[in-house]
Amino acid sequence: MNDVKKYIDENKDRFLNELFELIRIPSVSSKDSNKDDMYKAADWIKNKLLADGAGHAEVMETEGHPVVYGEKILDPLWPTVLVYGHYDVQPAEPFDLWDSPPFEPEVRNGKIYARGANDDKGQMYMHFKAFEYLLKTNQLTCNVKFMIEGEEEIGSPSLGKFCDENKEKLKADVILVSDTSMLGPKIPSITTGLRGLAYMEVEVTGPSHDLHSGLYGGAVDNPVNVLCDMISSLRDDKNKINIPGFYDDVEELSKEEREEMARAPFDMEEFKRHIDIAEVNGEEGYSTMERTGIRPSLDVNGIWGGYTEKGAKTILPSKAYAKISMRLVPHQESKKIEQLFKKHFEAIAPKSVKVKVEFLHGGEGYVSPTNTVAYQAASKAYETTYGIKPIPVRSGGSIPIISLFEKILGTKSILMGFGLDSDAIHSPNENYALEQFYKGIETIPWFYKYFTEMSR
Repeated sequence: MNDVKKYIDENKDRFLNELFELIRIPSVSSKDSNKDDMYKAADWIKNKLLADGAGHAEVMETEGHPVVYGEKILDPLWPTVLVYGHYDVQPAEPFDLWDSPPFEPEVRNGKIYARGANDDKGQMYMHFKAFEYLLKTNQLTCNVKFMIEGEEEIGSPSLGKFCDENKEKLKADVILVSDTSMLGPKIPSITTGLRGLAYMEVEVTGPSHDLHSGLYGGAVDNPVNVLCDMISSLRDDKNKINIPGFYDDVEELSKEEREEMARAPFDMEEFKRHIDIAEVNGEEGYSTMERTGIRPSLDVNGIWGGYTEKGAKTILPSKAYAKISMRLVPHQESKKIEQLFKKHFEAIAPKSVKVKVEFLHGGEGYVSPTNTVAYQAASKAYETTYGIKPIPVRSGGSIPIISLFEKILGTKSILMGFGLDSDAIHSPNENYALEQFYKGIETIPWFYKYFTEMSR
C-alpha cells in the first residue's frame, strides 16, 4: 500500500484527463433539456468502471434518471463496501459570473474550475482511481460495489424505490461516500451528521392580471409586497423560526457535546473575509459552527415577480413567487415540516391574496456514530496519509438519501469527504484543489485495508 503515492504520480495526468471527460458532459438533472446528457454520463461511468476492473457494470433504469451499478466480487465471504456517488450536477447559471466555461474544465492555481469539479464528479472519481489502483496492484482484500445515481441534486426522488427493489444487489457491510468537505486542506475531518431538507415553492396571487401602478397603487395589495412581509415574519428578532411546532423534534445537544464540537478550529475573521461580509448573523445563543451544524435554518433561495427586465414598467404585478428551503436537524421529519410550513404560510396570508404552497423535495437528517468499525477505519486512513487524527464534525449540508440507506438497506454510511468550504459548490467558479483530488485517491485505499482488517 505504500506505493500508492508512486502510482498516483505516474498516472496523475491520465486521472485528470479522464475526470475532464466526465465533467464536459453537462449532466444537469433538473433540466429536461439535459436528459440525453444524463444517459451519456451514465454510459461513460459504466464503461469506466469496467475499464478500471469491475467484473460487472450496468446502467439501470429508474422512474427518473438512471443509476449506474458496478461490482467486483472477489469472495462472497469477504466484507463488502458499497460506494455511493452521483453524476448529476447543479445548473451552472448565471454563466456570466464564471471566469471560464462551466463545462470546460480548466486548471488555475492548482485548482480545477468547472461545474461538478468537486460536487460530486471529482470526489466520486477518486473512488474509481483508488479502486483501479487496488486491483492493478493486487491489494484489494474485500468486495466492492458501486451505486452512482443521477438525481442527488434534485433530492434523489427515485433512489428510495430503486434501493427497495434491489436490496440483495446492494447488500453491503458499509456505504462509503465522498460528497462532503474537510475543515481545511491540512485538517482532515469525518462528517458524522447531516442536516435534512424541506424545499418549498410558494405562489402569492393578488389581482387577476397586472395592474397600472398609478391607477391601482395604494388601493390594492401588491403580491410582491405581501410575499416579502410574509417571508419576513417567518423569523423573529432572535433569528428563531416562527412556525408553530417547528422545534418540537429538535434535539438539544448537551454542554459536553457542544464543547467537543467547539474543538474544531474555526477562524471567524477568515470566514468573514472569504465570503466578503462584515458580520455574521444567526440564531441567538449559538456559535456559527453550531448554527450550520446542529440547528435548523430557513432561507429564501429565490424570489421573483413583476417586471425585472431592463428599463421601467410601472405595474402592480398579479403574482409573486419564492423558493424557500429549511435545513433540518436529525429527528425533524421533512414531511412533518412541510405540513407545518404549509399550514402556517396559508394562515398568515391576508385575505387580499391567494396562496399556493408546493413541496419540491426533501429528506431526513443523519447522524453517524463514531464507535463503528467503519468510522475507526476511516479515522485511521486519514491519520495514515495526513499524519493527524480527523475531527468528527456535523455538516450543515444535506444528502437526503443517506438516511434512507439505513432505513431501506439497513446499512450505515461513512462520509469521507475531501472537499473544502472554499470550493464554491453550487456557485459560479466551483473548484476542486488538485491536492485534495490526489489526496483522496491516496487515502481511500487505506480505508479498504483497515476496514477489511477490523472486520475479520
